[in-house]
Amino acid sequence: MFTTKFWKATAERAVKSAAQGLLLYWGADVVFNAWQADWAAAGGIASGAAVLSVLTSLVSAKVSGEGDSPSLVSVEQ
Repeated sequence: MFTTKFWKATAERAVKSAAQGLLLYWGADVVFNAWQADWAAAGGIASGAAVLSVLTSLVSAKVSGEGDSPSLVSVEQ
């Protein structure tokens, strides 16, 4: 859990989750207008999704017992 490999994978997952949160939030609008967007709400949703992703990665590493992976599923190489 304290390796560069773990934190790179965790950061990638957090960025993906933040992007998915934004797409979910903005995807409901047919037309997106950047000038009228509620940026505070969008930032809150993206940040919340990223934090939840990091927390999930930390718990997954503990549960799986694989400190180098933020996943519950072990990947054999």
